[in-house]
Amino acid sequence: MSKSFSHLDANDNPSMVDVGDKKVTKRSATARALVFLPKEVMQQLEGEDMQTKKGPVFQTAILAGIMGAKKTSDLIPLCHPLGLNKCTVDISVFDENHIQIDCTATVDGKTGVEMEALTGASIAALTVYDMCKAFTHDMRIVEVKLMSKKGGKRDFSRS
Repeated sequence: MSKSFSHLDANDNPSMVDVGDKKVTKRSATARALVFLPKEVMQQLEGEDMQTKKGPVFQTAILAGIMGAKKTSDLIPLCHPLGLNKCTVDISVFDENHIQIDCTATVDGKTGVEMEALTGASIAALTVYDMCKAFTHDMRIVEVKLMSKKGGKRDFSRS
């Protein structure tokens, strides 16, 4: 069985995948972003958040991540618009120089929510960068990756 790109038609033109005949199933996906924050930024942590002139960093990033996940089909061509059942963004300190952002999206639908979870984690990470750049530009979004997905043809989980 040879694999091919799902978003190309018989003439290799971009095409939205037809999900019309698929069954509605419960689907979920979790994505993770890891953000490097140098010492001068990490020192701004007070409890479980940072306060800046723009407001609370993590709370703002959580809202931005959820909003980003909801707008995925407006940002990524050929993504189906989905009415998410739920979307959560969790931000925690990973180690002395990194924060971890996990975004989980769920839907009862005919297509998966991997892109919504990845978009949510990415937008939350970009928001942290934007809100902390007054301290330094020496921050890096180190990685964004899919951690797990359930529902559809096959499940996936990264250890």
